[in-house]
Amino acid sequence: VQLQASGGGLVQPGGSLRLSCAVSGTTSDYYDIGWFRQAPGKEREGLSCNRTRDRGTFYVDSVKGRFTISSDKDKNTVYLQMNSLKPEDPAVYYCAAVRAYGANQYNWEYDYWGQGTQVTVSS
Repeated sequence: VQLQASGGGLVQPGGSLRLSCAVSGTTSDYYDIGWFRQAPGKEREGLSCNRTRDRGTFYVDSVKGRFTISSDKDKNTVYLQMNSLKPEDPAVYYCAAVRAYGANQYNWEYDYWGQGTQVTVSS
């Protein structure tokens, strides 16, 4: 399983970015994709994920209502639409994959990781 995250960049506060995670070597039928971020000096945090077992998506409170995870099965790509970006959102954003129908995603324990894309929020 390989993942390639892209779409990061510089945006003003209140702006939007859409991150992409191109997945190869598997499909969403077998793996759930999650988005994470890590800011300098902070621990990596899980933000949003698909949960096939729940037939839905999950968001942590800090991004709920602002970020949206979606998938394009034909392109085998998962997106993270980020709106209303705040000064506390800058970080390296990662996508990761974990076997679907499992329980590890509930603990944010993922098996495969992309290389990360930098998001900067600044005026």
